[in-house]
Amino acid sequence: MDLGLQDKVALIAGGSSGLGLAVASELAAEGANVAIAARDRARLEEAERYLKGVARGRVSATSVDITEPDAARRWVDEIAAGMGALHIVVVSGGSPPAGRAPQFRLSDYQAAIGSMVFPAVGLALAALPHLRAAGWGRLLFVASETASVPIPSLALSGMGRVALVRFAQALAAEVGLDGVTVNVLAPSATRTQMVERAAARLAALTPDGNIEAQLRAMGQHNAVGRIARPAEFAAVAAFLASERASFVTGQVHLIDGGASVMGPELAHFSDVPRDTYT
Repeated sequence: MDLGLQDKVALIAGGSSGLGLAVASELAAEGANVAIAARDRARLEEAERYLKGVARGRVSATSVDITEPDAARRWVDEIAAGMGALHIVVVSGGSPPAGRAPQFRLSDYQAAIGSMVFPAVGLALAALPHLRAAGWGRLLFVASETASVPIPSLALSGMGRVALVRFAQALAAEVGLDGVTVNVLAPSATRTQMVERAAARLAALTPDGNIEAQLRAMGQHNAVGRIARPAEFAAVAAFLASERASFVTGQVHLIDGGASVMGPELAHFSDVPRDTYT
């Protein structure tokens, strides 16, 4: 399938690892010119080498802290000028601490909004004039399943992701006539380095310290029975970034292996005969 991404210019914030790097790799393999940014220079250099091995177009890697609005705006403008245009913007950031709503102070909520929402909004606003000038644009915000499904133990994430969704939807309503679409991707646990580190911390609390067992447990409550692979997430992102997704905008795309349709009490029914409730 030709996604129509040849020679498009894609900018990926948080593109040196995890889901951001997976998306950058997919777009680069499709022929897009890819610019990634993150703060860790060593990780950026490693990601740049990897992307150049799979890319059919140009690759750029820049150390940028997108929480600094002026730095983020300069990066956007420099990439658009250096590569001749800007068509695709993917904002992938980190996650706030896990925990339930009463556990946190007001300052924790302020910090969560500051890290999840404002940098993404700032980058989108900086990119918007370039997307409009190109007459063709795709804005993709990488959130989490909490953007769509309430999870009490992820209170900070839920609050910030929902705020981002409402911004994305409001923006989508304004830019559709300019040929720009805006969408939010909402993945559940995906096998990235961050998730592997979380599994390692959980495994350290068990007698056998089995990390793979913890990763398997993370994926038990969905229809597929495992956590996602980064390439599976990236395939959805590449489609939404493509010419073929030109009529898809203002939506939250839940990529959770069907966890949201399985029901919260599934585990308790494992030993109940199939026809008990029929």
